[in-house]
Amino acid sequence: MHQPGPGRAVGSGGYHVGIDVGGTKVLAVATQPARPTHELAAVEHPTASGPDVLAVVGRALAEVRAAVGPEAGPLLAVGVGMPGMVTHTGVLRYGPHLSGAIELDIGARLSAEYGVPVVVDNDGNCAAWAEHRVGAGAGHDDVVFVGLGTGISCGMVIGGRRVRGVHGFAGEPGHMTVLPDGPRCACDRLGCWEALASGTALAEQARRAVAEGRLGRVVQLAGGDPQAVRGEHVTVALAEGDPATVQLATAFARWVALGLANLVNLLDPAVIALGGSVVDARAPWMTLIGRAYDDAVLAGALRPSTSLVAATAGRRAGAIGAALLAAESVPDLRRPAV
Repeated sequence: MHQPGPGRAVGSGGYHVGIDVGGTKVLAVATQPARPTHELAAVEHPTASGPDVLAVVGRALAEVRAAVGPEAGPLLAVGVGMPGMVTHTGVLRYGPHLSGAIELDIGARLSAEYGVPVVVDNDGNCAAWAEHRVGAGAGHDDVVFVGLGTGISCGMVIGGRRVRGVHGFAGEPGHMTVLPDGPRCACDRLGCWEALASGTALAEQARRAVAEGRLGRVVQLAGGDPQAVRGEHVTVALAEGDPATVQLATAFARWVALGLANLVNLLDPAVIALGGSVVDARAPWMTLIGRAYDDAVLAGALRPSTSLVAATAGRRAGAIGAALLAAESVPDLRRPAV
């Protein structure tokens, strides 16, 4: 699916492409150094599984280049955010939401084909970089991004630098165990935070409640089909104040807050930017999660507060952050102005 960008190229100094590979979509966005949040063009495709995802990423990159056109100048660099464990050399070692995606050297493939630098990182790290540089965490050196979607993505910027760890795999709190012997996660382990607090988990909890004879309003919003119930139906019913939905959402918010409190206890950031499909509607969820977080964090009444805010870069945060990382990987270009 091609989506034309909203504006023209500024000059002809070249452009960067950021590609966000998620559990359901591959989004490619073209930007320029002087205006990193201004899209020249954007292309979106459904995500493929395993090695097939490489073909989808390549197709999105080719299409966004064609959409930009020659007036923007040359393609300077590409950034790619992948959902999983990405090494410092840009290899996707393992992606729990990309079945069969093992040891994919996507950076080398794209760099060889297009002849430009390619930076590959975890998708949560890319989104965190966008929120740190141009989003809700701008002006702060210690920012954590948490995205509640198909899974839980996360990225940590501490002291103005991305935290990646010795192997590149840091930033996977979605797979910390919060309920031993709890529900099975996409990684095949039990009781992961992601299995209890992601958008997928919300939909599963709602469908279980429906099977127990609850959430009649949610079923109505799903067209009367219990199997069609999704997180967005819960969000609508929550905004309406449906009592059964409020009860379910309050319990779900506690699971979200538990993981957030653990991150704050560990890292003490200035800002946690909360994004993803679960909080796209923002108001109902942010209020519930904020209340539960205040109760869950260590010494909440005594410590200086960590701002818990809705991410502002939106569903394009991963792609924008990947483009920013691509721009900053080119040594002869100045850091993009923000």
